[in-house]
Amino acid sequence: MKRTMRFLMIAICCIVSSAISAHVDNDKPISVAMLPAKAQAVITRHFSHQRVVLAKKESGAGKSYDVVLRNGTKLEFDKRGNLTEIDCKHGSVPAELIPYPIRSYLRLHYPGKSVKKLEMSKKEYEVELANGMEFTFNKHFQLIDID
Repeated sequence: MKRTMRFLMIAICCIVSSAISAHVDNDKPISVAMLPAKAQAVITRHFSHQRVVLAKKESGAGKSYDVVLRNGTKLEFDKRGNLTEIDCKHGSVPAELIPYPIRSYLRLHYPGKSVKKLEMSKKEYEVELANGMEFTFNKHFQLIDID
């Protein structure tokens, strides 16, 4: 009986400690100089006119970096510094950051509409226009969904 109670108490302690650690915020503010070189290059080349107001490193299952610019634009980079998301609150995603086949499709079918958000993963690209339309392209830049 004593052995069972001890085992039960250890199990409860393990569960409680893992639940607490799951809720701990894994965001750590960092300087721009601590971002991967690729991320720094994107910011310097495409957003040099905007000041970085916050850069943070998210650790955990999928380490990533988040950057917020003065105008509200949010950038997300993976652990290697590859751009994975751009969300422009004011203004639009720089055309050079939109893959050419997607940019061509949008120019042809939605001329004059600016891109407000771009999410990139290994399997697909999600694009949101200023008018709220959302497009999903596969990794071969073929349109697979419109919302």
